[in-house]
Amino acid sequence: MEKKKKKDTFWSNVRGLFWALLIALAIRSLIFEPYNIPSSSMVPTLLIGDYLFVSKYDYGYSRHSFPLSVPLVPRGRIFADEPQRGDIVIFKLPTDNKTDYIKRVIGLPGDRIQMAGGRLYINDKLVEREKIAEEDWVVEVEGLVHYTKYLETLPNGVQHLIYEQGDNKILDDTDVFTVPENHYFMMGDNRDNSSDSRIFGFVPAQNLEGKARFIFYSNNGTGAFWQFWKWGDSLRLERFFKGLV
Repeated sequence: MEKKKKKDTFWSNVRGLFWALLIALAIRSLIFEPYNIPSSSMVPTLLIGDYLFVSKYDYGYSRHSFPLSVPLVPRGRIFADEPQRGDIVIFKLPTDNKTDYIKRVIGLPGDRIQMAGGRLYINDKLVEREKIAEEDWVVEVEGLVHYTKYLETLPNGVQHLIYEQGDNKILDDTDVFTVPENHYFMMGDNRDNSSDSRIFGFVPAQNLEGKARFIFYSNNGTGAFWQFWKWGDSLRLERFFKGLV
C-alpha cells in the first residue's frame, strides 16, 4: 500500500511538472518573453545588461514565435498585424533565420530609405533631428567613444534618441533601399555602431518575434544579481520597469 502511494505521488509530481512547463512554454511563446541586451547597437535607448519583456502577440505568430522555430505555423503569420514605424522589435536575422536581433522599425513596405551625409531620409524627405548633448560612452570593441545625442522625430511623430559618432562614417551614405511587400527596414539607435538593414537587408514579416515593451531589470556588469553587497554600484534602479519608445 505504501509503495503504491509513493508511486502515485511520483506520477502526480511528474504531471504537475509537465503542466507547469507547458504553461510556461505557452506564456513564452504567445504572451511575453524575456530578452537581455548583449550589445551597444541600441544605445542610448537600450544598454548592455538591460533585461526586458517582449510581447509576442502584437504582430501575430509565425514559426519564429516558438522555441527553436518549431514550425507550428509552417508558412507566413497567423493573426498578423503590422508593426508601426518606430517600434523596437525582436526578429530572427534574415541571413540565417536563427540569431535573435533587436532593432527599431524605420522602413515599412513600399518606403524608400536612404542615408546621405549622415542624415536619414524616408520617402525622399529628411527626418528631423535635434541635438541634445555631447557624451562619451564605452563600447565593447572600441572602448571610449565620443557621441552626439540627438532626438529624432519619425514621420509618424514617434520621437526617440539616437547616437552619432559623426556624419561621415561607413554607413552614413547608402543607396536608396525600397522596402518590398511584407518586409521591413530595421536600424539601430546607435547609428554608427549597428549591424542592421543597411548591412543584412530587409527583414521578412515572418521573422518578427515580438515588440519590446519595458525593461524589468538592468545591471551594469560590475556585480552579479546574487551579489547583494554590490547592488549599490551594479543595479541601474532608474531603468527598472522603464517603458520603451
